[in-house]
Amino acid sequence: MSYIIDRRLNGRNKSTVNRQRFLERYRAQIKEAVADAVTRRSITDMEHGESVAIPTRDISEPVFHHGSGGEREMVHPGNREFTAGDRIKRPEEGGGGNGAGDGQASDSGEGQDEFSFTISQEEFLNFLFDDLELPNLVKRRLAGLETFQWQNAGIVNDGNPAKINIVRSLRAATARRIALGAGTRKRLKAAMAELQGLLDQDSSPERVARGRELRDEIDRLKRKLERIPFIDTFDLRFNHHIKVPKPSSQAVMFCVMDVSGSMNQGMKDMAKRFFLLLYLFLKRNYKKIDVVFIRHHTSAKEVEEDEFFYSRETGGTIVSSALKLMKEIMAARYPADEWNIYGAQASDGDNWNDDSPLCQQLLSEQILPLVQYFAYIEITPREHQALWQAYEAVMTEWPGVFAMQQIIDASDIYPVFRELFARKKA
Repeated sequence: MSYIIDRRLNGRNKSTVNRQRFLERYRAQIKEAVADAVTRRSITDMEHGESVAIPTRDISEPVFHHGSGGEREMVHPGNREFTAGDRIKRPEEGGGGNGAGDGQASDSGEGQDEFSFTISQEEFLNFLFDDLELPNLVKRRLAGLETFQWQNAGIVNDGNPAKINIVRSLRAATARRIALGAGTRKRLKAAMAELQGLLDQDSSPERVARGRELRDEIDRLKRKLERIPFIDTFDLRFNHHIKVPKPSSQAVMFCVMDVSGSMNQGMKDMAKRFFLLLYLFLKRNYKKIDVVFIRHHTSAKEVEEDEFFYSRETGGTIVSSALKLMKEIMAARYPADEWNIYGAQASDGDNWNDDSPLCQQLLSEQILPLVQYFAYIEITPREHQALWQAYEAVMTEWPGVFAMQQIIDASDIYPVFRELFARKKA
């Protein structure tokens, strides 16, 4: 009997495959838990991991068991309380198992199992941005050294031993042995046929001598064939790979946020949480992308990331100032023939009545013809005002390029985000 002892050290990620299989199986439940977590979190806690609880009914495993009917003989252990023929009462409804949360059963007889597990930051973001993409992204040009990729370029005679092509090497070795031994095998075949003919005839001194010569010749030819190496360095073939430029899908996202006095702190916090989701999504999913932050009240200003999310500057409202600044930056740094241009604007919709038609004109005539996609988010529980009505006309004129959604409370942020950037089915 043979015994095999595995003395390899256990790796750190030994159960990674099982964990990925588990996450894939309960994808729907985990995505629901992630969506709930986004609505509860603060801005600074947006990208951390999450503890996920799965209901009992969702983790049950299918099993094979005996069905009703048929004849079976079984022996059960006896007890003091029951004898044959006794009728056992049904358990009170809702009395079994631990319920959700506080360990109590629910009044409907169903509860949530206390089984829970924690997903990492990486897994949390994977589920958070699953099936999302920038709409209408196209490849503009060859840009940057990081846009090279390795590509198979056929077979070569010299290369790295790690890239040896076994099939092609054995094929070359076989062809070489056939070519080098063709003449020898032909002479060997003729000698063996002549020897067989001599054996079939009567023995004579001349035939015996000739037979001895033929046997020596056959042995010599066989040794010559055996000296041909099975494989030679000349036969080796290697896979060849070269670096080729890859078209770069470089993009820029303009984040435009209203910080005027009409935006209270709650509205500003929801706008920041939306833009933080967008920022994490862009930086995680796209390598070649720029993000331009613009804050505006009566005037607009391009700011850095920290100032965009944490500054408390406020003032009146002139939305067109931000659109004009966006147009200027596009013309100066991001030509439309080289960049995929995107925009996302968040506001409460409060604007000077005379400024809303100007915003509509700027979008329709100067910005949207150059961008791939522009999303407007209005954060207000009130009725829509002149800016929303002006943007409705823009959406009618530019379907598929301009989109608009309303956010009333924090629970709407993630669903609206997914609606705006959902991957379109082919």
